[in-house]
Parts: sequence; C-alpha cells; structure tokens
Amino acid sequence: MIEESLDKAATNKALNAFITIDKECALAAAQKVDDLVATKQDTGPLCGIPLVIKDNINVEGMRTTAGTPGIDFIARSSAPVVEQLVEANAIIIGKSNMHELAFGVTSNNTAFGAVRNPKDLACFPGGSSGGTASAIAAGIVPAGLGTDTAGSVRLPAALTGIVGFRPTTQSLDQEGVVPSVPTFDVVGPMSQSVADTAYLYKLMGSNCMPQDKKITGLRLGVARPHSDELSSRVSSAFLQAQNRLVRAGATLVSIDLSNVVNAAFEVGFPIGFYQMKSAMTTFLAKFQPDTSLEDLVDKIASTDVKAVYQESVLGKNAPSEKKYRWALGELTEIQQEYLNIVRRHGVDAVIFPTAPIEAQPLLTSSEFITLNGIKIPTLSLYLRNLASTSVCSAPGITIPIGGTDSGLPVGLELDGRPDEDLELLAIATAVESALNS
Repeated sequence: MIEESLDKAATNKALNAFITIDKECALAAAQKVDDLVATKQDTGPLCGIPLVIKDNINVEGMRTTAGTPGIDFIARSSAPVVEQLVEANAIIIGKSNMHELAFGVTSNNTAFGAVRNPKDLACFPGGSSGGTASAIAAGIVPAGLGTDTAGSVRLPAALTGIVGFRPTTQSLDQEGVVPSVPTFDVVGPMSQSVADTAYLYKLMGSNCMPQDKKITGLRLGVARPHSDELSSRVSSAFLQAQNRLVRAGATLVSIDLSNVVNAAFEVGFPIGFYQMKSAMTTFLAKFQPDTSLEDLVDKIASTDVKAVYQESVLGKNAPSEKKYRWALGELTEIQQEYLNIVRRHGVDAVIFPTAPIEAQPLLTSSEFITLNGIKIPTLSLYLRNLASTSVCSAPGITIPIGGTDSGLPVGLELDGRPDEDLELLAIATAVESALNS
C-alpha cells in the first residue's frame, strides 16, 4: 500500500501536493507493520494506512516549513495529534504543500509552487490545506490532516470533492502546530467519507465514534446569507441536495445568521492579526530561536501573505491592544447569539454551500473573482461562508454534493453546536447516506 501511494505521488507530481516526501522512512515503517503481521502481533487500528500531514504540523524527523522560506527545521517530536495516528500504525508518507503560513484560500504558494486541483489542473484546490486535499482527491492517500482557522480544511475539501472536518476549537491538542490564530486554530481530519473522517478524529483524541442517526425527522437550518449570491452551478447543486434531503425525510428550516456573520468578521480580523504576531513570536522562540518575526516576514515569498504581515500584523494597520481586548470580549456574545438562533428554530444542524463558487483558474483568479457580474476579492469571497463557524467555536464539516458540468466539485457544509462534534458527525453520516442513495 505504501509503495502504491509513493508511486501515485510520483505519477501525480504535477499537482505539487507535497513539500516533502520521505520515501525511505515510509518504506521502513511499512516493513515494521509487515513484520507485525507476519508474527501475528497487534498491527494497530490503522495498520499501515498511508497519510499526509499539512506542513505546518510537526512530524518527527521531517522538515516543518509552514510553506514559507523563513521556517525550516527538523521536528524532534511529532505533534500529539500526529503521534496518536502513528501509534495506531499509520504511516506518514510526507508533508503537504499549503498556502504560505496558512493565510490564504488558493494554495498558490510562491515559495514552493502552486498546488493544483486534481479535478482540473488549471484550477486551484482551495486553501490553506490545499496539498492535503489534493493528495486525497487524487487517490494518493486515503486521508490526512489539515488545519482550519477560518475555513482552511473545509474549503479545499469542498473544492476538490472530499470530506473535511473542523472540530470544535481547542477540542484537540494544538501543541507542535505552527500557529496562526490560537483562538480559532484547530487541526482537522480529511478523507473520502464521513466515516473515515470520524474514525481519524476518534484516534486523534475524541476516543469515541458517532452513534447511528436517521435522516428522517432531522431539522436542518438552511442558513442565510450563506445560501445567497451563489454561482449558478453551486446554486443548482445546493437545490438538488435540499430536494434529496426532503425526499429522504428531513425538514428544512430557513434561518438568518446575518448578524452573526457580520459580527464575526468585525471581531475576527483584530483578534487574528493581533494573535498572528504574538503566537508566531512564541512559536519561533521555542522551535527556531535564531529567527525573529521580522526575519520571518522579510523572507515571505507570496505577495498577498507578505502584505498582510507587513501592514496588518507588524505595520500601521495592526490592531491596538484596546481593539484586540474589545474583540475578545465580544466573542461570548456572538457565540451565544449563534446558539440562540439554532435553539430557537429547533434545528439539529445548519446547512449551506461550503463555498459560493466552485474552484477557479489559478492564473486569473488569485486576487479577484467575478461572481454574478460582481468583482470580489478572492479571499473575502471564499471566507464568506466559513469564517463565522470558527468565530462561533462551532464544529463544521463539508461533504461533496456533486460536480458541475465541467466536473468541478461542490461542497455542502453542516455546522453544529460547540462541543457536540460527535452529534454533528452522526448527522453528517445520515446526510451523506441520503445524498448518495
């Protein structure tokens, strides 16, 4: 299985899904698993399954770069979430490419090259966990890990046609992960199915699997503004998915989360830009003490990421301490409003298109995309439906709901209540089954 994955990685080199492939270590690990099988010893629940890990998550003995020239060290130990999988005898074949420093939605990385979408090599796969999504969608590996601060697991999963899960914030150990915004950061599993994704989540630290749930009787909240202003292709796929769910026995309820979304963006950016400075400074001091934050920023290769760090993290647009403290103080109220809306409508989960538009050509849409005749910044467009989930500290999962006539995938997101991750995974399993029946 490992040799097959390595061969597929070589065959699909044009995807540029990897920053590092450790063939020697992967084959050595596979031999150890083979020896366990031969001697009839415990092979572990993952028994030699190949995985890929986003390159902002430490894997013992492998480089960590976070997709940027200013970070480059060999990890002395794995992040706990990775260690749990290795102890289950998963085999890490490599570290995946990503949007530089995890700040972006295309995975167009100037330092290590752009990641390509396996459904159409001319298109980007989404970001920032684009390499992991691309490797899974291409069949190189069955699963892997990304990180999600404002949609970085869910967006690339949706644009490449796989499943991506953002657990409740801080439900998993973040040690050994290059930080972006600790208040919103979380590691998330990605795979081809909800069941496999849930199983990875169990092994990463939840220790439980979701119970079976029937689609009949579920109340699903169709969220605005998430379901407004969609491309014609996404709109069509979303409508068809809703029709299937109703026919399967679910009840759909319209809910308005506009106030939550607006408030989330108002507080999300000052919290984000403030913590991007403090958290990265702390990380560098621990893992690469000879590099200052200023040195790191000076070496950033991607112009979009460099501009953000120069202007909004270190520069004149950086949030003040007062603004940051105000934003932190608003979080509880926003999270409570989200819960109040969900409870008032009696919905089991909130649903909406993961992205308002499918994957776009890499060379023409890294800065702006035209949606229904309106030119919109790419970052803003793809964060629109996803960032508020993170601010609300809620779990979210995206599942594929079909492709467009050009073959590009569309994703359906389901959001749940904070700390009710297993409940959301159970609902997602029922929805996935209903959509595929």
